[in-house]
Amino acid sequence: MSLSYTPVIWNKTKIVYDAVMLAGIFIYILIFLRLGPVISSALRDTDLPIQRMRAFGSLALLMLTIVLAIGPLARIDARFVPLLYNRRHFGVMTAIIAATHAYYVLGWYFSFSPTPQLTALFTSNTSFTSIAGFPFELFGVFALVILAVLAVTSHDFWLSFLTPPVWKAIHMSVYFAYVAVILHVALGALIDRRDLALAFLSLGGLATLCVLHLIAGRRETSADAAASRKATEAPWVIVGDVSEIAEGRAIIGMAPGGERIAVFRSKGGLSAVSNICSHQNGPVGEGKVVIGFITCPWHGYQYRPEDGCSPPPFRERIRKYRLRLEGTSILVDPEPLPLGTKLVPLAIPAELLPTAAAPKNGGTV
Repeated sequence: MSLSYTPVIWNKTKIVYDAVMLAGIFIYILIFLRLGPVISSALRDTDLPIQRMRAFGSLALLMLTIVLAIGPLARIDARFVPLLYNRRHFGVMTAIIAATHAYYVLGWYFSFSPTPQLTALFTSNTSFTSIAGFPFELFGVFALVILAVLAVTSHDFWLSFLTPPVWKAIHMSVYFAYVAVILHVALGALIDRRDLALAFLSLGGLATLCVLHLIAGRRETSADAAASRKATEAPWVIVGDVSEIAEGRAIIGMAPGGERIAVFRSKGGLSAVSNICSHQNGPVGEGKVVIGFITCPWHGYQYRPEDGCSPPPFRERIRKYRLRLEGTSILVDPEPLPLGTKLVPLAIPAELLPTAAAPKNGGTV
């Protein structure tokens, strides 16, 4: 969180993250250009400009696949959550690598005629009725435009200006970009030269992403189904047991309408808030209480347990819910309170305070 908009709020974690990413990019390009021609006879017989465009094109595909894999991996295993922290930097760099690939393509294939490069790009191939000769370049252009829009709007200024729901919807178009990239490769390079390595990277990456999203989706659905059950008195729902919540952590329940509710324990009290962070819809319940504030694990946005408001001068807010105890069971009223409503944390009887508990389905560091 920051008091004002700056291009990048640098810290040690971001510097290390970006340094590792840039080192990986450099190593990949170096290996592709130096060892690729030695290993592959098909690459050895091509000119250096073609080798460069293939290097950056394959790298852009690899990076985009990794970007899309981070989300489901973080849902499957909490050890991948730190990769979410700077994923926007990864996405912006992916767009830059893809643009570099396009630059080399235009500079080699569309520079040796009186026709302007962009005009030649869109008019040189019009075989829309043939699969083998289909103008696959258009899929590449479509994907690059999406990646460019996402890179330009990645800053928090645009998130605030567009509102989180709209911003999130726009950035979900990255999946359309990925499909376009796969079609760009499948109808172009794979048909043209039947490159096994590229086929593995593209089709294997696509299959991996599908499997990861299916596994993550199934885990989330199973967790939601087991998260809450109706109490004897409507509309209350039982989200768990006091003994399941470790100090400063939360368990996550599910309201009948599908809304996830996070119940935190801190300083002998329980507080129920929406599990959706107002910043980027991150899973608040997988975070923890830091210096008295509920802290989202994605980007560190913080909220007061008593009213769901960020500390001044920040204005982010999340909804609060009423709580009560029946024995050791925690009951939540699924009807959210108006934003900003102050509700004193529900005190836990001394005899119910757990001495050593592990979080049930929260607890991401």
